Formats: sequence, structure tokens, C-alpha cells
Amino acid sequence: MKPVHIIGGGLAGSEAAWQLARAGVPAILHEMRPVRETEAHKTGQLAELVCSNSFRSDDSEYNAVGLLHDEMRRMDSLIMAAADAHQVPAGGALAVDREGFAAAVTNALASEPLITIRREEITAVPFETDSVIVATGPLTSTPLAESIRAVTGEDALAFFDAIAPIVHRESIDMSKAWMQSRYDKVGPGGTGADYINCAMDKDQYETFIRELLAAPVTDFKEWEKSTPYFEGCLPIEVMASRGIETLRYGPMKPVGLTDPHNSRKPHAVVQLRQDNALGTLYNMVGFQTKLKYAEQTRVLRLIPGLEKAEFARLGGLHRNTFINSPRLLDDQLRLKARPNVRFAGQITGVEGYIESAAIGLLAGIFAAAEQQEQLPLPSRERIENLSEFSTSEIRLDFLGEGVLSNGESPPHQQKLRLSEGAKPKFLRPPPPGGRNLAPPRTTALGALLAHITGSADAETFQPMNVNFGLFPPITEGRGGRERKLAYTARAKKDLAEWLGNPNKTMAA
Repeated sequence: MKPVHIIGGGLAGSEAAWQLARAGVPAILHEMRPVRETEAHKTGQLAELVCSNSFRSDDSEYNAVGLLHDEMRRMDSLIMAAADAHQVPAGGALAVDREGFAAAVTNALASEPLITIRREEITAVPFETDSVIVATGPLTSTPLAESIRAVTGEDALAFFDAIAPIVHRESIDMSKAWMQSRYDKVGPGGTGADYINCAMDKDQYETFIRELLAAPVTDFKEWEKSTPYFEGCLPIEVMASRGIETLRYGPMKPVGLTDPHNSRKPHAVVQLRQDNALGTLYNMVGFQTKLKYAEQTRVLRLIPGLEKAEFARLGGLHRNTFINSPRLLDDQLRLKARPNVRFAGQITGVEGYIESAAIGLLAGIFAAAEQQEQLPLPSRERIENLSEFSTSEIRLDFLGEGVLSNGESPPHQQKLRLSEGAKPKFLRPPPPGGRNLAPPRTTALGALLAHITGSADAETFQPMNVNFGLFPPITEGRGGRERKLAYTARAKKDLAEWLGNPNKTMAA
């Protein structure tokens, strides 16, 4: 079987490679780091997290992001397995030790016999290759972007994404700051007191806003000046410029918090979230910025509790690139002009770590099905559901995970015993849903896929996080939390049916 070539070893490319190997399909993963560095990455690890360390809410009952986590776990996601293994306390969110997480993903892929990792830069899409997945993410190199543009006939779209500062925990003055999650919510691996909070009264807040707006920012290069920001990740100085109260209703909102030093509700709050397993680093939640470094240090030290803060990393700015997926891709993420090429991850116009990995997961499943020329189901307990074959022609010899009737143990494969005279083959049952490859639109995976491959308006297409607005509406007269619960209950039921196991309980 010919390998699938994956360009880019971020979250999407790593997940795609893993899904291919799980299906018994060889993959070659091309990653240019550390041969060629980017302006945002710091290491040569695969799946390195360059912005936040948070995968956001892990609530699969009332939050679309948490639902996506749940669906990916049920699809044997490497990214979710590594995140769960390296989580750090973060209230109701799933946050990870970024170094441990990236090392886990890198080690898992490097030890998989069906995956070859090549450290090299790919400067043009290899359109002559049988199967390619482009998962180069928001930092696609200029030569590769030009190669994509040449075949699509469209200019690449781009926006700016800013990075939040990281603070050394020991430099935070806890005589002014305190530990608490909003509403004391207990999340995965947490206690209900998972964030460091720095309170401001009205005068302190207004002084901070004045100094923030007066501070010089990083200059744009000429070619960057027309590039917009992504609205979901605006620099704090851009938010502050929209009105003095904007930050108080954004990342500095004081709701659900009480300052134990004076038993008062703060006027505004800066939250810091644990960034590594040791608890020695904390990132400033929602404080992405493009202030010049010297000014960042000065302005951020105006925050009570951070007067002597030492920064492990200051905020920065990088340029993201994405294609117009609704116009260019089909419903299996294939480039319409060159169907042997798929796209995955943030370059498709999804925004967020987990959304990127989710599209990588689907691209891997789609490519695996194509390579196998079989369209069965993805897990061991569903291997018997091969309804498209006559029982007189095929029966399964299933002896358990990775064990074959002849005593061999090739990774993640089972042996099919065919009727006499037929050639035996190895395959790992393929994509869920039989020949219906795409997950149901009512699931988080399906809603996200449908959005970027057709539901979104190609004329106004912009990066999008997963949210319930992408799902087919619930028609019953429900509102608020009840409606969200209805969305997730329907999604879990439909995913179970698509995976071929409708009777399995899919509780959070």
C-alpha cells in the first residue's frame, strides 16, 4: 500500500498521521522544524502549542468545544489522549503542560512503525503524489503558499493572531493575588481554585487602560498592513481601543470571583492559568498583545500582584494563513481542482487547537478509506459490521487487539478470512459510518466539517471556532441550558449510530 504524505507536523498533521496508522495505512509526515524555524515555534517537537495551553471547555453536555473533545476521544484521537495525560488544573477547561503534551505526541508518532517522520521543508505541494494532506497550519511558508495559490487560482487569505505573555509563578505577589476559579467551578484535574486572580479597583483599572492605549506597539511590515485580526483572539490594546469598558466585559470580567483579601467583588480581574505540570509558569488569560517588549513589561507590572513579575515569554504577533475552503474543498476535504490533495487543520479556516486537530482526524480517516478502497468501521468492537459483504463470502477471525490467527501482530490490524481461493488481506476497519464517510451534521465533527466545506458563505468566509450555531437547529421550544443539553444529547446519539454502536451509552 502506498503511503499518504502529510505536510506539517502540528496538531492536525499529527492527528491525521495517527488515524492513518490506526487504519493500517502507512504515512510519511514531513515537518520542516527544526531544519527551518518559524517566528512562533520554540522547539522541534511535533504538535507544539504556540499560543495558549488551553483546549478550552471540557464540558460535553453544555459546550460545543467540550462535545468535540468527547467525540474525538471516542474516535481514538492521539491529541486528546496526550492532552488528558498531561492536563493541568484549569477550572472547567482542559489545559495541558505544553512541553509534556508535545513530547507525548512526538514519541507516540516516532514509535509507530507505520509512520515515517521526515525533517525537511516542502516548498511546493507534490501534486503528482497519489495522496497528500496539507496540514501546514497558520504559519505556512511563503513558497508553499505560492504553490497552493498557483493551483487554486485564489489569493491566500490571512489574519493576525497574537500570543499572550507567560509569567513565572514565584514572581507573583500572592499577598495581593489569590487562587479561585469562576464560581468555584471544579474542572478536569482541578479543585475549584485553579486560576491566579489579580484584582483592580476602578482607579487602577482606568489607569491601566490609559497606559495600555498610550504604549507603542509592534510596527507592521508593508505587506501586513491590510491583514485583519481574528475577532476571537484580539490583542488587548485593540479591545481597549473600542471603549474603556470593553476589557471589563471580556478577559478582565470580574464575575464569579471574590477577593478574599477584602471580601469584595473586584471592579476588574486579570486571570492567570497554569501553563505547565510543575505549576511554575502561568499564562495571562486573554492577554494576547502586540506591545513592544519593554512597554509590555512596564504596563503589565501595573497590575496588582504583578509589580515584580518575571516573564518567561512576552506576548507577540504572528500572521495566520487560510484558504477559502467553501470554494475550494469538497466534503471529504479534497481540493476540487486536484482531488488527490486534502487540506487539514487551521489552514482550512477552523480556529482553535481542538478544531484543527478534529479536521486532521477527519482528513486521516478519509485518506485511509481511499487508500484501502474499503469503507468499514473504526473500532475493534465494530469490526463485525461489514454489511456490504455477503456472509458466505467473508467471515472475521477476531482474536483481540492486534492479534492475528497466524500469530503475527502487525500494529492496529486484523486479518480477514475470505472464501476459499480469495486472497487474505490485512486492514483495520475504516471510517465510521460504512460508506457514509462524513460524520452526521448534528455532531460537532460533522457541523464543523459542513461549515468549512460548503455551509459558510465563500464571499465572507472567516476562521470559525466550533459552536452550536453551526449545528442544525433544535426545533422544540427550548432555551438556554436546556437547548444546549438537547444539542449534545442528539449529537452523542447520532455519533453512536454513525460509529455502528447505537446501543452504547455515550455519557459525558
